[in-house]
Amino acid sequence: MNPTPPFPSGHVTSLLSRRAALSSVSCGFGWLAFSALAARAAADKPLAPKQPHFTPRAKRVIFLCMNGGPSHVDTFDYKPKLIADDGKPGSRPGSVWMAPKAEFKQRGKSGLWISDLFPNVAQHADDLALLRSMQTDLPAHPQAFLRMHTGTSQFVRPSLGAWATYGLGTENENLPGFITIAPPNNVGGAQNYGSAFLPAIYQGTRIGSGGRFSGSQAQVKNLQPPGTAQAQRLELDLIQSLNREALARDPQNAEVGGVIESFELAFKMQSQMPAVLDLNKESDATRKLYGVGDRDTDDFGRKCLMARRFIEAGVRFVEVGAGNWDHHFNLSGALSRSCGGVDKPIAGLLTDLKQRGLLKDTLVIWGGEFGRTPYAQGNDGRDHNNKGFTLWLAGGGAKGGTSYGSTDEHGAEAVQDKVSIHDLHATILHLLGLNHEKLTFRYAGRDFRLTDVKGEVVRGVVG
Repeated sequence: MNPTPPFPSGHVTSLLSRRAALSSVSCGFGWLAFSALAARAAADKPLAPKQPHFTPRAKRVIFLCMNGGPSHVDTFDYKPKLIADDGKPGSRPGSVWMAPKAEFKQRGKSGLWISDLFPNVAQHADDLALLRSMQTDLPAHPQAFLRMHTGTSQFVRPSLGAWATYGLGTENENLPGFITIAPPNNVGGAQNYGSAFLPAIYQGTRIGSGGRFSGSQAQVKNLQPPGTAQAQRLELDLIQSLNREALARDPQNAEVGGVIESFELAFKMQSQMPAVLDLNKESDATRKLYGVGDRDTDDFGRKCLMARRFIEAGVRFVEVGAGNWDHHFNLSGALSRSCGGVDKPIAGLLTDLKQRGLLKDTLVIWGGEFGRTPYAQGNDGRDHNNKGFTLWLAGGGAKGGTSYGSTDEHGAEAVQDKVSIHDLHATILHLLGLNHEKLTFRYAGRDFRLTDVKGEVVRGVVG
């Protein structure tokens, strides 16, 4: 098994300092194994835009990742039978069915059933493609979270964002191709946004961590160079010449290739990243749309607004993290707070993207690593459920106003048109114009791909 990339992301290092910390610059370019390809990738500008396999519906992705397992039966998976059987013996010995904690209503022209826990998102029902038959292998957070992000929970593999950036490059050479905002620390760590054996340049740049995104957590360190750009460029050229000589002598040294690219991107980021990070440039109306300034929505609102600014600036893949969805108890209060913290910001993001003409080619994904049981855990909680849960897609070629697949009458298990994580990944890549069977990378004597040897595009959600 390959070691986990040890270097933290999101630290643009001052190149004049000559510190050893230079190796953790910008995108967190850590341990990789890509041998001589690193030298060729450096010469070929690996982040330059690339041609997809076929005409894409989406040019970029925003993944709204709800860490902890949101309850599908309380939010997006309407089950009248569960309501009728509230308090009756459940499918698990000693359990009882527990009705949803909010009322469901049909929304929009499409009539999608969405609960009152998401009143603002519900106004965008006709833009949503609900995948109501998701399944994953294990009901444990770390394994399920890694599988959601990399396709496997057993091996160190490149993340979805890294594969997308590897396949398409980015539209702005001064910014990373893949950014992750406030990812969790306790469910796989850097593997969730790592590049594993792909070239280091495709690993995600981390801004904030552990769900924290305020003050210094919302910044990238050392963006302001201590000297002039000209002096910094001269010193960087000297350092890079030494690095390239070292790589020529030892082409198997993956770390040197990663450092070469990280230094160059770090230098470029200093010219544009500060402006993108500055949310004060947004109008009061836009900030209000996202819930910035309101106690309950300020944090996630800032994350979503920054995500829009990044994709508008040319970043290919942005993930936005929101934790605290692991509701084993106090479901009545905790779930309402979790939904209330993200509902307005997500609706604001969809509205803003649509107004700017970006939603049509920006794929927005919402969901967590699994769902929750329809029967109660204790008096007021739900346990993990990997056998059936809901995610949704919007924009970027997703078929709005659609409900695909279904769970059983109580919402315990997917029974119709089941969708695996490999299927989800194949569909996301398809919308980006990438054939998941052809997007491969040669490593350790075989061609690897995100979907391994599985995965089918879910045609029912493709517009």
